[in-house]
Amino acid sequence: MKEDLQYYMSLPYREVIEADPSGGFVGHIAELPGCITQAETKTALLDLLDDAKEEWLAAALEDGVAIPEPARAEDYSGRFNLRLPKSLHKDLALTAKMEGVSLNQLAMCLIAGGLKASAAKQ
Repeated sequence: MKEDLQYYMSLPYREVIEADPSGGFVGHIAELPGCITQAETKTALLDLLDDAKEEWLAAALEDGVAIPEPARAEDYSGRFNLRLPKSLHKDLALTAKMEGVSLNQLAMCLIAGGLKASAAKQ
């Protein structure tokens, strides 16, 4: 079954909005390469981003371009393996013990903090 524009417009694509250093805002749809727009306000940007998504999808359908669908929560198990140096493993384990938390909890908090700091820089 071939999907139509309405189908793709209903999918929960991830909208990324960032302040533009020269003023206003820039937004793009993470899963749709090149689907980007800008505006002076966030409200205007959201409207324009929806229009940009619709135009991107319509053009892709017309040209027969494969359209990626957004990732679903069930695509992620919440688990991954990480290899690290023994010395770092030791430092993390000792820190977790001192804090009275599991190594998993400590690693999760450190990763979340790093992601938050990284997002703040962008």
